[in-house]
Amino acid sequence: MIFDSHAHYDSEQFEKDREEVLSSMQENGIGTIVNCAADWDSVTEVVDLANEYPFVYAAVGLHPDEVGCLDEERFAYLKEQCQKEKVVAVGEIGLDYYWEKESHELQKQWFIRQLALARELDLPVIIHSRDAAADTLEIMQRYAQGLRGVIHCFSYSKELAREYVKMGFFIGIGGVVTFKNGKKLKEIVEETSLRQILLETDCPYLAPVPYRGKRNSSLYLPYVAQEIASLKGISYEEVVAQTEQNGKRLFRISS
Repeated sequence: MIFDSHAHYDSEQFEKDREEVLSSMQENGIGTIVNCAADWDSVTEVVDLANEYPFVYAAVGLHPDEVGCLDEERFAYLKEQCQKEKVVAVGEIGLDYYWEKESHELQKQWFIRQLALARELDLPVIIHSRDAAADTLEIMQRYAQGLRGVIHCFSYSKELAREYVKMGFFIGIGGVVTFKNGKKLKEIVEETSLRQILLETDCPYLAPVPYRGKRNSSLYLPYVAQEIASLKGISYEEVVAQTEQNGKRLFRISS
């Protein structure tokens, strides 16, 4: 069964048909979904959704573009939510210098705090990093040693991918690997051991070809798995089986 390590089914884009979409997952070969918080409202929503669907789990954390709302009281609530039964990770957290929505220093501050929270609670982390390669690596090398996790929607170099794999982190691979202009990510997939790769959608964003530009969902992950299989010269079934095993091991989800 396919393991989707990063989704956002609490998104408004699923408001009209969320139940219909999620109810179709199991019969279409989607076995497990990790639904990730991003903004403040989603911190509670992802936990509620995980409680509603047995195959859905939650990651709780604040996206770097959203950390401006945090204070000590809200951080305490974040910690409470991270201790709920079906919360399997702290995420998505990290740095994003693309939109410049929050100052770099504020992003770093709450990134480090959330890494510390993951360490305290013995949870893996789901890392978001966009246009912030150097600062993300510096913080990870200093504050994330010994932590488990995944670099979500990886968009950097092969050399940087190697560094994170050496640290024991997984590389999250989604729809971009199917794009014609996704050459860099294709090369990373070819080089990275399948044992260090996770499938992800980041839905409703980044749908794979042939659905590029449309709303994404876990139902499209077979296209990602097939592309990985083709790049590595192995079977589709091997990709699905190994990445599912990887996801369950990282997030400590039993069969």
